[in-house]
Amino acid sequence: MRTLVLADTDVGSISDVTLRVIGAALQLGQPVDLLVFDASSAAAAARVNGIERVLVASAGAANALAPETIAAQLLVLVGEYSMVVATHRASSRAALPRAAALSEAAFIADVIAIRERTQFVRCLYADSVIATVTSATARTYASVRPSSFAPVAAEGGAANIVALAPILPFTATRLVERRAAEQSGQDLGSARVVVAGGRGLASQENMERLGRLAGSLGAALGASRAAVDAGYAPNAAQIGQTGRSVAPDVYVAFGISGAIQHLAGMKESKFIVAVNKDPDAPIFSVADVGLVGDLFAVVGAIEAHVQAAEQRP
Repeated sequence: MRTLVLADTDVGSISDVTLRVIGAALQLGQPVDLLVFDASSAAAAARVNGIERVLVASAGAANALAPETIAAQLLVLVGEYSMVVATHRASSRAALPRAAALSEAAFIADVIAIRERTQFVRCLYADSVIATVTSATARTYASVRPSSFAPVAAEGGAANIVALAPILPFTATRLVERRAAEQSGQDLGSARVVVAGGRGLASQENMERLGRLAGSLGAALGASRAAVDAGYAPNAAQIGQTGRSVAPDVYVAFGISGAIQHLAGMKESKFIVAVNKDPDAPIFSVADVGLVGDLFAVVGAIEAHVQAAEQRP
């Protein structure tokens, strides 16, 4: 049998998220195919390391597909595959359970590790419980947390491209409008360094100041839910159980106490630095380096260091 990866909906390219999902799929030890709904990304997909075939579906605009349409396409292909894997994002979370129900298969959500071909590790209750789940069906659908898996190389492969027969899109519902917050600087999902601010920043202006510092460091800017709810940062910057999950090489948290919901989205970071005036802040329990003090004094010291470095010949 084979494994099928559902590509993320980046039009014209293969996203870092998709590369990470492929990395997870390869751990199953089976041949891996990639399903794309955007013909313009097929050539880039074929160059991805580890892929044997790129299946190009034709069911309408890739960025406006209904989950029912994706599920119908998966159902057509299901006979060849014992595993269907996708990222744990909104479109996949909607499509995969539908496809699993149609094919009488298991669906496992938010997988963070794969132990065997039928055993998957997932988190429950804001990551306070880690469960190992065994699939007892001949076919399994799984959404995986991209930050938990290393990406494969985007180059080096030579997969065959296979055009699939068109299917009729689901028309009972349609996408009327898509609104996305504008993002500047590094992408949170792929950044090697993330600088995040919490309610301790006290204002949107201070969050913007932190954003400028992040930009000068080549880092992405994130925020806690408390900071987002207070209006300091847009929803797109939120890190945590109800926001983005990140796993950068370095995560620097300013004024974030470390509620369990926030820790769920960043505790897999390789190196965590926390700055908070409260010595009992929960975030210090996961930090590799913790500094108890005024975050603004620390930010000012870093800004001065960066400016001095920029002025050196």
